Amino acid sequence: MFKIIDGDFKKNIYSDDAFLDNWPMLYILENGKQAYIGESNHAKTRMTQHASNEEKKIFDKVHFIYSKLFNQSVTFDYESKLIQYIVADELFQVTNKNSGIADKQYYNKKEYDEQFEKLWRKLQKEKLVKHSLEEIQNSDLFKYSPYKELNDSQRTAVEDILKKLESGNTKRVVVNGMPGSGKTIVAIYLMKYLSDDELFKDKTIGFVVPQVSLRKTMKQIFKSIYGLKPSQILSPSDVTKRKYDILLVDEAHRLHQYKNISYMGAFKKNCEKLGLSTESDELDWILKQSDCSVLFYDSMQVVGPSGIDIERFDQKMDNTVPKRLIAYYTLFTQMRVQGGNDYIEFVKQLLNGSCSRKYHSEKYELKMYMSFSEFEKDMYLKENHYSLTRMIAGYAWPWISQSDKTKTDISIQDISRKWNHCTEGWVHTKEAIDEVGCIHSIQGYDLNYAFVVLGNDIGYDKDKQEIIIRAENYYDQNGKKTADYDELLNYIKNIYYVLMTRGIKGTYLFVCDDDLREYFGEYVEIAGE
Repeated sequence: MFKIIDGDFKKNIYSDDAFLDNWPMLYILENGKQAYIGESNHAKTRMTQHASNEEKKIFDKVHFIYSKLFNQSVTFDYESKLIQYIVADELFQVTNKNSGIADKQYYNKKEYDEQFEKLWRKLQKEKLVKHSLEEIQNSDLFKYSPYKELNDSQRTAVEDILKKLESGNTKRVVVNGMPGSGKTIVAIYLMKYLSDDELFKDKTIGFVVPQVSLRKTMKQIFKSIYGLKPSQILSPSDVTKRKYDILLVDEAHRLHQYKNISYMGAFKKNCEKLGLSTESDELDWILKQSDCSVLFYDSMQVVGPSGIDIERFDQKMDNTVPKRLIAYYTLFTQMRVQGGNDYIEFVKQLLNGSCSRKYHSEKYELKMYMSFSEFEKDMYLKENHYSLTRMIAGYAWPWISQSDKTKTDISIQDISRKWNHCTEGWVHTKEAIDEVGCIHSIQGYDLNYAFVVLGNDIGYDKDKQEIIIRAENYYDQNGKKTADYDELLNYIKNIYYVLMTRGIKGTYLFVCDDDLREYFGEYVEIAGE
């Protein structure tokens, strides 16, 4: 179905095949290290145009991709797909810009999506790519690529944000969105676009990642993307060292106050450096150190007293600049969880004690287990079949193994496991499959399947018919020591909301509290029944 014809781009020597003159085609320019992917109805003419472009003179070979079934809608779509996958394959560093990449619908798209796998296998055979599509889809570089196809909600937000940044009249941009709505994808897309745009070439632009667990991953991604640099990934503390024209802040709800944190001395010094008191927070640092801030925020992912809750966040926005200089956007479409917005809404209702229906979906798996051994066994089966499957839990057990590696932390039905041995990049460590991840090691990451343990920090009051929490069974001291009952209830529910929205294909639950398990059992399918 697919034919690949090689050409000598440097010497302008190509095949005499008629379709190179007038047929929708794909092509890959490369020099062994870098590649450029394109499409054209007149491939030879396009090569002549590229030959006069300084940026393309680094290439010496071209590979034309032909199919008699191609039309221009298909080649536009396949061009986007090839860019996304070849970037994440990492055999070549792709030099394409990311403007214009979007999810395009056309006649028979589903059939062409299936045929793309055949094209990819052909490229593997020709040694133009090395990894399988499945391997790539499980990689962070694919998931967080700035070349992702944007949906309508994302594209509309991106186009409008770019107009506002180009005008220079907007000082604050706020992008709200539920877990899995693509906030991080939009943030990285914008970062790549701004880095490539001549209009912003003299601007200092940084990308702030508050969570330590995700920062190393983001540095690796930026290292692999043409035009981006790991040094552009910043901690909140890094921001205090210099001024920036634009700061993009991923997961802004994870910025900290001077409260319940382990680095209070360093926090105080940073405040003093900026002429601020400790009444300020890391969001204040960002607002002070940037001419324009683009903040990606979700109030339902604030998981402790040190986070930036919605009241504090809104107050900062109101107090910093006039409202006419602030732009707000909301991402509505669920991209991570295959159950879509319906599943997200169900999780909210389940954790609020307001469910009115049993969950059922042809697209998403949600089950609760009565046997922890079956729960664990099925986790290993999913990992072997799909990979990127992890067990994660609320902080309902002390972290004993942190100081004594010979001990385990979590014991359920005579089975013992350890907490995550690290937080930074834990998801991709070889030990992770045999450990249990906490909120600090998993927030911001995607899983194929999430096996979520709800510990005895959360329960259910049958008389009042409401979710309750037990502070004595919640062991994150920084997460609770200044919180009253209602605040802690909100934080713990938010933690489980985050944990239960990590899984792309499915979420499996084990509930420790008897009454909560009975309540969940009314609305969630029981495994084995």
